[in-house]
Amino acid sequence: MFPSQYFMRHAASLVACLSTLAILAGCNPVRLVNTLTPRNDYDAYSGLSYGRGERHLLDVYVPKTSANTGADRPIIVFFYGGSWQTGERDDYRFVGEALASRGYVTMIPDYRRYPQTTFPGFMDDAAAAVSWARGHALAFGADPRRLYVMGHSAGAHIAMLLATDHRYLRLHGMDATQLAGAIGLAGPYDFLPLEDRTLEAIFPPSLRETSQPINHIDGHEPPIFLAVGTADRTVDPGNTTRFARRLAAAGDQLVLKRYPKVNHAMAVGSLAKPVRALSIFITVAPVLDDVSAFIDSHPTR
Repeated sequence: MFPSQYFMRHAASLVACLSTLAILAGCNPVRLVNTLTPRNDYDAYSGLSYGRGERHLLDVYVPKTSANTGADRPIIVFFYGGSWQTGERDDYRFVGEALASRGYVTMIPDYRRYPQTTFPGFMDDAAAAVSWARGHALAFGADPRRLYVMGHSAGAHIAMLLATDHRYLRLHGMDATQLAGAIGLAGPYDFLPLEDRTLEAIFPPSLRETSQPINHIDGHEPPIFLAVGTADRTVDPGNTTRFARRLAAAGDQLVLKRYPKVNHAMAVGSLAKPVRALSIFITVAPVLDDVSAFIDSHPTR
């Protein structure tokens, strides 16, 4: 898309923008990544309703690639992060493109956030979105038996709680055992006690123990993929270590990837095609390759 000289000149500034997910030197990193993300390898369906609320909309990315063609295509429901307070599905087109480029039908829903709701309101939204995805998988050429939940940061918490606490999906006519797998990137899975007043409001005292995915592991979880950067200063990597240890002790199928020098933002930013293109100049975590290997190793559930 761009000559190599361009990447060499701008690699450092682009990675800096992505790494902080903040406005640096007048650069909005999400906008930049989405601007540089191609649009020609998927068909997009935007603003589809999975519920009645204004936050109950999702976008669908259907791959045009020849890989995983027909009804065998996996389907992934991706939940973005933002401390259960921020985030928009439009900001994650780069994730939809990345997963669609591997032949996966991808759905990215919005969900209610604080202060509109508190725990477990966003979990009910997430379960409704997953149930909708399963019910509409065939319409988008995907196999409902190959349904994965995936998330980054707070979205990884949501994905893993769906996979470990069966109550949420059961309220929407599903069960966690119907998931082909769950994928968590840099997630908080064991984050008590709380030391932030806003988080204390999001997670009421009487519900805090049940809000922790680690507390629901019983050995009947779907296959799980966990990834974390060793340089994460936003969510303690110990969340992933403790969660993985408990899953392994329960006998669950688990893939754990630790990426040296990768921070919180780049755990998901590494999925973006503009970032992957920089791998000839800098070290980029192979998150997309590792996630793809995990999904492709589970043909059906």
